[in-house]
Amino acid sequence: MTDTAGETTQAEDSVTHRDVWIPMPDGTPLHARVWAPATDEPVPALLEYLPYRLDDWTAPRDSERHPWYAAHGYASIRVDIRGTGSSDGLFVDEYSAQELDDGVAVIEWIAAQDWCTGAVGIFGISWGGFNGLQLAARAPEALKAIVTVCSTDDRFDNDVHYMGGAVLGIDMAAWGATMFAFNSRPPRPEVVGDGWVERWRERLDANRPMTPTWLAHQERDDYWRHGSVCEDYSSIDAAVLAVGGWADPYRDAVLRLVENLSSPVKGIVGPWSHQYPDRGLTPGPSIGFLQETLRWWDRWLKGIDTGVEADPALRAFVSDSEPPATAYPERTGRWVAAESWPPPASVAA
Repeated sequence: MTDTAGETTQAEDSVTHRDVWIPMPDGTPLHARVWAPATDEPVPALLEYLPYRLDDWTAPRDSERHPWYAAHGYASIRVDIRGTGSSDGLFVDEYSAQELDDGVAVIEWIAAQDWCTGAVGIFGISWGGFNGLQLAARAPEALKAIVTVCSTDDRFDNDVHYMGGAVLGIDMAAWGATMFAFNSRPPRPEVVGDGWVERWRERLDANRPMTPTWLAHQERDDYWRHGSVCEDYSSIDAAVLAVGGWADPYRDAVLRLVENLSSPVKGIVGPWSHQYPDRGLTPGPSIGFLQETLRWWDRWLKGIDTGVEADPALRAFVSDSEPPATAYPERTGRWVAAESWPPPASVAA
């Protein structure tokens, strides 16, 4: 996996982008941005579906990834979840039934557009990796493949709320406060128009800290089972590329997904923390992540034989032994591969 994180292409000059409103079944419009190749032919589509405000918070990242995919023959769509960014409606909780219902509607809307072939993939890191798995479990017909990065299959025992039944006090409080603050921000006036103040007021009136809700569910109950695909791995039919980092708290989810999914699945675990593995952040080394995912999309959305099915079940970076340090800018080591997971030698007779 070559480090080509800085690679660009002249084809990016042939990319168009525009903002659109995607209507939900109840009439609520969600704000989206579409990057697409400059062609009259329909193309497959990729979706990233987040509450992180496409007009500001993720704008730098979006402006790198989505145009790159568009330059390689995909319509790439970034959608703000209901009640976040400039999307209408109210946000109530992470991974709510409403969020997933809307996500299915977004996929169906994309697949029905005349610029789309009807084949859709989802990619995302963290929240976008979570709901990618959750939407795959809903099994909309158009969803053929996902790339899930630094995510989890188990919302109760492998997220920021609890671990081993113990409250993760710092993470739970900090994340709840972060989302409460972010959901207090207004929609963008230039996007929404004259009604932006009223929408903002409705958002503020409805905004509530999520931490009390999480603390009210201190056991694995239906609240946490919702959105935990470990409850039924067989519900996922889409092809799954799961990516994680040894320095990320969600690393074990990659191993569980590779072991338990019955749909096509591959895993990659590098030395990284909670980040896309091509960003050049510590600890390195980076990989050509976009190029790796393009092989996945081309196989499952375009039907091109890219060799991904012959890839090992799991590719992992094994770090060399190093003295303790407060930070590791670059880990030395080697890549290893397992043709199956768990490896046969590790399975009890």
